[in-house]
Amino acid sequence: MERMMNIFFTLALTLLLLSTGHVSAAPLDMKKNTYIVHMAKSQMPASFKYHTHWYDSSLSSVSDSAQMLYTYDTVIHGYSTRLTASEAESLENQPGVLSVLPEIQYELHTTRSPEFLGLDTNAELIPEANTVSEVIIGVLDTGVWPESKSFDDTGLGPIPSSWKGACESGTNFSRSNCNRKLIGARSFSRGYEVAMGPIDETKENNSPRDDDGHGTHTSTTAGGSPVGGANLLGYAAGTARGMATRARVAVYKVCWIGGCFSSDILKAIETAIDDNVNVLSLSLGGGSSGYFRDSVAIGAFAAMERGILVSCSAGNAGPTPSSLANVAPWIITVGAGTMDRDFPAYVSLGSGKNYSGVSLYNGESLPNKMLPFVYAGKASNSTSGNLCMMGTLVPEKVKGKIVVCDRGVNARVQKGAVVKAAGGLGMVLANTAANGAELVADAHLLPATTVTEKSGDAIKSYISSDPNPTATILFEGTKVGVQPSPVVAAFSSRGPNTITPEILKPDLIAPGVNILAGWAGSVGPTGLPEDKRRVEFNIISGTSMSCPHVSGLAALLKAARPEWSPAAIRSALMTTSYVFYKDGTPMEDLATGKPSTPYDHGAGHVDPISALNPGLVYDLAVDDYLSFLCALNYTSSEINILAKRKFSCDPKIKYRVEDLNYPSFAVNLQNGDVKYTRTLTNVDSASTYKVSVTSQSESVKVLVEPESLTFTELNEKKSYTVTFSAGSTSSLSDTFGRIVWSDGKRTVGSPFAVSST
Repeated sequence: MERMMNIFFTLALTLLLLSTGHVSAAPLDMKKNTYIVHMAKSQMPASFKYHTHWYDSSLSSVSDSAQMLYTYDTVIHGYSTRLTASEAESLENQPGVLSVLPEIQYELHTTRSPEFLGLDTNAELIPEANTVSEVIIGVLDTGVWPESKSFDDTGLGPIPSSWKGACESGTNFSRSNCNRKLIGARSFSRGYEVAMGPIDETKENNSPRDDDGHGTHTSTTAGGSPVGGANLLGYAAGTARGMATRARVAVYKVCWIGGCFSSDILKAIETAIDDNVNVLSLSLGGGSSGYFRDSVAIGAFAAMERGILVSCSAGNAGPTPSSLANVAPWIITVGAGTMDRDFPAYVSLGSGKNYSGVSLYNGESLPNKMLPFVYAGKASNSTSGNLCMMGTLVPEKVKGKIVVCDRGVNARVQKGAVVKAAGGLGMVLANTAANGAELVADAHLLPATTVTEKSGDAIKSYISSDPNPTATILFEGTKVGVQPSPVVAAFSSRGPNTITPEILKPDLIAPGVNILAGWAGSVGPTGLPEDKRRVEFNIISGTSMSCPHVSGLAALLKAARPEWSPAAIRSALMTTSYVFYKDGTPMEDLATGKPSTPYDHGAGHVDPISALNPGLVYDLAVDDYLSFLCALNYTSSEINILAKRKFSCDPKIKYRVEDLNYPSFAVNLQNGDVKYTRTLTNVDSASTYKVSVTSQSESVKVLVEPESLTFTELNEKKSYTVTFSAGSTSSLSDTFGRIVWSDGKRTVGSPFAVSST
């Protein structure tokens, strides 16, 4: 993720320099940008036979030169085009035009996990292979490296008859690159190219081929075939496999060197829907905005209407509160946690003290002796020298030494490259307050390790107090059984939900730290140009990695319960998630070292084996989401953008966001008691469930009525009410708890978060 952030930082800086240079710029009112035009299809004049003709006429009326980039008919009704601001304003005032919205640029949210999740030890509970092989996972990302062994189709039968997609040819990619595992591959670049210029084929392929590695990693995490002997430079050796090893994979390349653009993303989602995928996985985000302005939310709504579950990454902006992306309630929003595997690498100081860190370095060893040790901030003439940015280190002060660099701004692995270029022999990367105790391993270009903020402070104190500080780094390989695990990753974005505070997000967390999966053969494990190493698998971290875990698990549930709606699948994953370790202690937040909260972990950490048999689910249909939009006071035009049909809220109905049948509760007591009604659907045998409530605060009262629910038939529905109250809210801080229904064999848990602001 930091590598991608560095690319965007460099790009933004380049654009800034260009805009302030001596090249004459077009007047602001003449500058063209990409817009997505939403049309009210039902308002097409009778004089037009086809909607595309109407779209073309509307565009021609405001611009003689503008052309449509894409037309859309599934995710929205409308098209995308390049316009000046005045042309866009004129177009928006035309009859039949719902809105003209500027394009949004999205960014990527960048294997032991099957065993950690219990998929290996409970194989007999997984759906039969022939049913899983009928499920198709669509992945929107940077493309695919089809030669990866994770796309081996040995043992798979014919491609499902439901598949309507294609394998598109392009630069260094042919139709023969697809098979019975990788059944589809497409690329979308029109929006990118009109914004950033033609694709430079000396740097990236104008085809579905992955030049970054991110897309290959996410797609093989979701549905990769088992590959024995997988490892990264000897680390994490074992069998690498996706969550749904028998599922089919279809890849839609929407992200390029300069980013991911919403016009391309919308067209890719539309194409995936028409291709008949069953699950959509998107490890990308572009900030938060109203649902009718968010292309991912709009596309996901259309997918949900077709019965397709959409799984999205929550973002890597944690531990900052309210930093979530992809919060629409028809999307499953996935945060990241750790696993019980680590890659220890210790810093041994001349004082005799040792500090633990992590690293994936495997190359030429350090000299077998203690080496001079220096802090980068004291080996630079730059005020930002401590960050080891390019060109900031003084070679005479670094040569032959191990250098301590502070984490932040530029990519972690790039700091090591800077140290190496300046003549340094090794690096200790010290976390700052923004990262705390979070340790993310990297395949550094020189001997290096990452240490916590606390350890980094102690190491820097040693350097400043010793006239001749020395150190070395000891690499210990792969360690499993690390406890506690999982813990919420510090980078994982947090709630509360700023778009709709009444909907608790993220929904859950899944493995997202130090994940081994397939990689592109054209790029090194660090992604740096100077990294000439080539690997078949890579270990990286981010909610980009946790998202495809859930996408693959959703595919397993879809195979086991093909009749379930996307909401039912999400409910099963959420209500069976866990928030306590086996010893009964609460799950921890790596950012604080304290128990995590539903703002951090949502419903908890995913437990796929339990999710296969949840007992009860909270289901939702399209009309429920339309009522939700009415509760947000969306106008008919705004709802039309999402629903693609004329829909008016009933003025006789008092719509409430709280009435959405969601598996969790975000409660605001500022205006007094809040009452919810929830409906549970029985998806298993007859049984009686009794409720229990746990709360952190005695000042918050939670009343559930009735206290038991008896189900006698499959798909039977029963409702209950929950009333949250507090005697006084003046001093009430955020408090959390759980409502759990259990029949003694199965538990159906729902988290709640209560605030007074």
